[in-house]
Amino acid sequence: MLSPYEFGIIKDCLSAFRTENLFCGLDETALHAFERVTVHNMHPKHRVLFLEGQVSRGLFVLCGGRVKLSLSAGGGKTLIVKVARPGELLGLSATISGSPYELTAETLEPCEVSFAKREDFLRLLKDSPAACLKVVEQLGSNYRNACHEVRSLGLSQSSGEKLAKLLLEWSEHDGDSYALESTVRLPVTHEEIAQMIGTCRETVTRLFADLKRRHIAEYRDFTLYIFDRSALRALAENMLPRLRLNAEQPLVANHSRVA
Repeated sequence: MLSPYEFGIIKDCLSAFRTENLFCGLDETALHAFERVTVHNMHPKHRVLFLEGQVSRGLFVLCGGRVKLSLSAGGGKTLIVKVARPGELLGLSATISGSPYELTAETLEPCEVSFAKREDFLRLLKDSPAACLKVVEQLGSNYRNACHEVRSLGLSQSSGEKLAKLLLEWSEHDGDSYALESTVRLPVTHEEIAQMIGTCRETVTRLFADLKRRHIAEYRDFTLYIFDRSALRALAENMLPRLRLNAEQPLVANHSRVA
């Protein structure tokens, strides 16, 4: 059965995908216990699940779709920390500690999400060592990812390097990491990409224009086309001349929809 958003509706966690390195990889007993304390909901695009600074109500499990996690960077600016994918736990550390949510979670596309109240989830962890272990693994993974993001943003010398690294990560996660060429569907705008690499939308648009001119990659209609992965990797590793950011460089007309 399909939802209004063309998802196959997940009736319970046991009928969903099973990925061993995520919370959904629990044994059936623990999953049944988790299912009893959760509520499944469909959310449209741009629905805010929780806000940075909001008192934690509980845990969200992303079952379908993608969610952006962001934080305020001062001066009205926003930094997107990551894009969460199905199987990830959202608001985990705040739910466990009882502190406010550290980030804002907003759907990038229609999403299916399970929600568990904080007190119910903590009771589950107390009664289920398997669930508790999975949570520890998830927290460890979150810490590694945070270190990776800080390293990527802090040590990259240019916006072009940061963008190239981001595109490579997307293609390796959602596409064929060994193919010279690949295509990846990405429900993000130029503005949101800019928030991921700490720059402005105009810079991202010009970077993509130069990537297209070099026939390395193109981002059009929310789809990333990589034409030369080796060249993109060389850019990420500062092995090629930097992408041009000349103010007079013409912008590509068909990027206007996603800018």
